Amino acid sequence: MSKTSRREFLVRTSAGLLGAAAVGHLPPLAQAKDLPPLKISSGVELVPLGRTGIKTTVLGLGTGTVGGSKQRALGQDGWNKLVREAFDRGIRYIDTADMYKMHDAVRESIKGLPRDQLFIQTKTTAKNAEKAKADIERFRKELGLETLDTLLMHCMTKKGWGKDMRPVLDVLLDAKRKGQVRAVGVSCHGLDPLVDAVDVEDLDVHLVRINHNGAKMDAAPEVVAPLMQKMYQKGRGIIGMKIFGEGTFLKAEDRQAALKYVLGLGCVHCFTIGFVNAAEIDETLAMINSIR
Repeated sequence: MSKTSRREFLVRTSAGLLGAAAVGHLPPLAQAKDLPPLKISSGVELVPLGRTGIKTTVLGLGTGTVGGSKQRALGQDGWNKLVREAFDRGIRYIDTADMYKMHDAVRESIKGLPRDQLFIQTKTTAKNAEKAKADIERFRKELGLETLDTLLMHCMTKKGWGKDMRPVLDVLLDAKRKGQVRAVGVSCHGLDPLVDAVDVEDLDVHLVRINHNGAKMDAAPEVVAPLMQKMYQKGRGIIGMKIFGEGTFLKAEDRQAALKYVLGLGCVHCFTIGFVNAAEIDETLAMINSIR
């Protein structure tokens, strides 16, 4: 029996044992154990991002290729054009970060677009509460957004970061209570911090490096994928990055294999790719549509 089939079997069995009980009335642990695998049919399909209350398209427009240099090289006019072309194709997710130096460009590119249709994610490298508070105010101004959809603690690299970064997470959670941020989360660079992330309380979203052959990842895919499954079963939003190995998959068949692998995990709600032209977007959307 395949892993997917076995998981589906367990889900059906659990559902049978629970009888007619409504999911909304189950204790949180029972809900977490009973999350079925995701089935994605389109790159512009709107999916709930875990239990955040946010909906996003599966495919997102990234701004951080080689630290954002590839997107900054487009210039404001070129970036505006790419965002509009992506929007016209149905893409509603833009991923950015303070580190990428693209906040101002993103703000200008989304002017005139319906705010309620957009999902904008950004990230802070703050290491203390004071810097985190300042970043939240600055980010809202730079992006021209009253509320940040998701704000992540960016690039955790050390084991034990959950304890060390708790003051920063508490600031993000306070901003969430105040309506300045809708959901909070983390991105990790390294296996130890990624393992720790599974059990850090109060996280809504994980941004994880994932593809089929381990390019630019924290560990081999067979090591990372089970951690993502654990995050998913906690009801958190799972976002993939480095799907195309940050542009290192030069052959179309490698990009197709990467998409097939990520979508086949059944736990990735959406993913970001650092496109620089509309042809790349079209190819990716076509490849997703071809995967069944």
